[in-house]
Amino acid sequence: MQAEYTGNGAFIFGEESNPAWKDPKAGYERVKTLDFEQNRIVWLTPSVANNTWAIAIRQDVATPNKLKTLDDLSQWLGKGGEFKLAASAEFVERSDALPAFQKAYNFQLKPEQLLTLAGGDTAVTIRAAGEQTSGVNAAMAYGTDGAVAALGLVILEDPKGVQPIYAPAPIVREDVLKQHPEIADALAPVFKLLDGPTLQGLNAKIQLEGQDARKVAADFLKSKGLLE
Repeated sequence: MQAEYTGNGAFIFGEESNPAWKDPKAGYERVKTLDFEQNRIVWLTPSVANNTWAIAIRQDVATPNKLKTLDDLSQWLGKGGEFKLAASAEFVERSDALPAFQKAYNFQLKPEQLLTLAGGDTAVTIRAAGEQTSGVNAAMAYGTDGAVAALGLVILEDPKGVQPIYAPAPIVREDVLKQHPEIADALAPVFKLLDGPTLQGLNAKIQLEGQDARKVAADFLKSKGLLE
């Protein structure tokens, strides 16, 4: 038994072009069906969080300019908004990453609006925005990155569904679930609590504060009355 992301089904089963992966319910139902048919793996109740590729921007830029979505960002950029993005070369160059966002939301970043960093570590890009390195005020991020809120950034929403939805969900082999059917009922209330902000907060305790992951998880479950 482990946690997996729904969006990974698009690549595991070779269905990258299927629009189902950009819809939370349809993507979940699709991976649930495919994984059971081919591997006898059961997908249980998913979280509503989305750990997909995203663009995060400093809160002190987002709030006064009313930037909540990538649509808002596009309109603001069109009016001359000052913007500089820290990202990996992969994010900048891959057709399904930044180029896909730019095409869908009708904006184009100039070379001087990009700080391209080696590797794909979002902790580095988020920190660059948090510390305003080389004038950076936005970063490539994942939806549940712990450093986002902790360093004063917010994730811009993707209302057009450019990226696949990566909702975490527990998965278990069919034979194990038959032997221990109580697993489903035990995990359902846990994953229902794990929305984006909650996961960002929990991840921040591990990634930024260096707390032990097991203790962070146990303290969270105890605080919600799910563990004694």
